[in-house]
Amino acid sequence: MGFTFQTNQNIRFKTDAELLRKAEELRPALNYEEIRPVRLGTLADTQKFAVATSDTNAMNAASTNDASLWHNCPDISKLCSYEWKRGDTFILDFGRHCVGRFSVSIDAVGSPMDAPLFLRIRFAEIPSELGMDASKYDGWLSKSWIQEEFVHLDELPARLELPRRYSFRYVQITVIDTSSKWRAVFSQPLVTAETSAQADRYRKIGVKDPDLEKICDVAVRTLSECMQDVFEDGPKRDRRLWLGDLRLQALANYASFDQTDLVKRCLYLFAAMTTEDGRIPANVFVKPQNRPDDTFLFDYSLFFISTLYDYMEHHPEESVLKDLYPVCKAQMDISLSYVDADGQLVLSDDYPVFIDWSDQFDKSTAGQGVMIYCLRRFLELAEQAGDAELSAYRESLVLMESYARDHLLDRSRMLFVSGPDGEYNLASQVWMVLSGILTEEEQHAVMRHAADELLPETDLVTPYMCHHIAEALFEAGLSDKAVTLMKDYWGAMIRLGADTYWEVFDPRDPDYSPYESPVVSSYCHAWGCTPIYLIRKYLR
Repeated sequence: MGFTFQTNQNIRFKTDAELLRKAEELRPALNYEEIRPVRLGTLADTQKFAVATSDTNAMNAASTNDASLWHNCPDISKLCSYEWKRGDTFILDFGRHCVGRFSVSIDAVGSPMDAPLFLRIRFAEIPSELGMDASKYDGWLSKSWIQEEFVHLDELPARLELPRRYSFRYVQITVIDTSSKWRAVFSQPLVTAETSAQADRYRKIGVKDPDLEKICDVAVRTLSECMQDVFEDGPKRDRRLWLGDLRLQALANYASFDQTDLVKRCLYLFAAMTTEDGRIPANVFVKPQNRPDDTFLFDYSLFFISTLYDYMEHHPEESVLKDLYPVCKAQMDISLSYVDADGQLVLSDDYPVFIDWSDQFDKSTAGQGVMIYCLRRFLELAEQAGDAELSAYRESLVLMESYARDHLLDRSRMLFVSGPDGEYNLASQVWMVLSGILTEEEQHAVMRHAADELLPETDLVTPYMCHHIAEALFEAGLSDKAVTLMKDYWGAMIRLGADTYWEVFDPRDPDYSPYESPVVSSYCHAWGCTPIYLIRKYLR
C-alpha cells in the first residue's frame, strides 16, 4: 500500500473568490432515471455468494454471469405477494450498476402491528460483498464507508425513502424483527439514479472488435457513474474530486460525452484553493462547501498543468488560459525547486509522488518522467499565454532530459534504472517513454524490453497504472501488446461480471484490496474509465 493519510493542518490556504464564482457557475444539472429491479434472490442466494467467493479465483464468477445463483428464485413481479418475518432476507438485483437513492413501499399483514419493523439494508456493487461479514471489518479505512443501514419503522404502510446516495447494483433487505403477530410486505422498490452525464452526447466509436467494444461500453458506464457535480473518483467511497483521476476522466470525457464545462469547473475549483505558496492539493471537497484537503502529492499537483494542456488541445479557450496559467506557473516553480543543479528530481517525504498504489518499487525515475512530461506541456501553455520569461524553464527541461538520458538509461539493456540500488521497474519505463525524451526507435526498444522482462509486475494492480502502461505501449508502436493488455486486464474484469471498472484489480488475485477487505473497495472507480480514450485515440 503506497498511500497514507496526511495531516497538514498547519498549512494555510488562500481562496480566490472570483475563480470559485466561475466554478459555481459551471455546476452541472443532474439527470435522473428511475430504475427497477430485474431479479429477486433469497437467503439461499446469499449463502451461495459466500461459498462461491471463498475461492478467490471465483470471486466475481459469483456475479451477474452466474445464473445458478438465481436458480429457482422467487418471481420479482410477485414481490408484493410475499410475506417476510423475523430473520428473512432477500436480494434485489437492479440489472446494472446504479448511483442514486433507494426507496421501497412497505406494509404489514396479519394481526395489528404491535411492534416496530426493524430492517437491515445492505448495498453492494458486486455480489461477493453480500457474502462478507461487514461487522468484522477492521481495516485502516473508516468502516463508515460500508454501505448498510439499520432502520426502524413504527408505522406501516409507509414509503421508505433513504436520504443517502449509494453506489450499487444489489440491495439486500433483512427483516431483523417484526413480531410473532404480523409480517412485512415489500413492493415498488426503486432507485432514482443520478448523473450529470448527458447520454445523448455520447459518440459511440463503433470499434469492430467485439471484446474492445464491450470494454468501451463498460468504460463509458464507469465514467458516467462518476460524473456528478464534479468528476468524482468513486461514487461509493471518497466521492470527491482528485486531480490524478480528473486528468484521466477528462481525457475519457473528450472521447465520449465531451462535456467541457464539467472539466472547466474542476480546474477552477483546484485553482481557487491553493496553499499560500501556490501548491495545489491532491483533492478537494465540494460538500457541504468547497474546501481543499490537506493532502499533497507531487505528481497530482503537476497534473493540473497537463489537464489544462489537454483542455486547451481539445477546446482552446483564451479566457480559461488567462485565468489558470498563473496557477500553472506557480506550481511549476514549486516543482522545479525539487530539481538539483544536475537536473535530477530529488523527492521529499513531505511531498510524495504517487505513481501507483504500491510502495514496493522506487518511484524516483517515474517521478522524473512525470516532471519532464508536465514541463513540456507547461512550456507550450506558456507560449500560448504569451509569457516571455521562459529561458530558465527551457534550461531546466534540457537539464532534466540530459540527466535522464545520461544517468538513468542503461543502454546495455535499454531500460531505465531507478533509485540508489539501480532498480528496474515498469513504472520508470512507462513514464520515461511518455515524457517524450526518446526517439521512436528508443521508445520501441524500451517498451519491448519492458513488456518482455517486467510485465506483468505483481505490485501494479490498478487501472490507473495499467492505463499508463497501455498508453506507453501504443506510443512505442507496440499496439498489439497494448490491446492484449487491455483484454487481459479490463477484459478480465468484464469476464468476472463487472459492469463498471474497479479501483484495484489483480487478475491473479481478484479478492485483493489495499484496505484489508474488499467490503470497502470501490468497484466503480474513475481511473478505470480510460479504455474509451485509448481506443478512440489509437485504434480508430
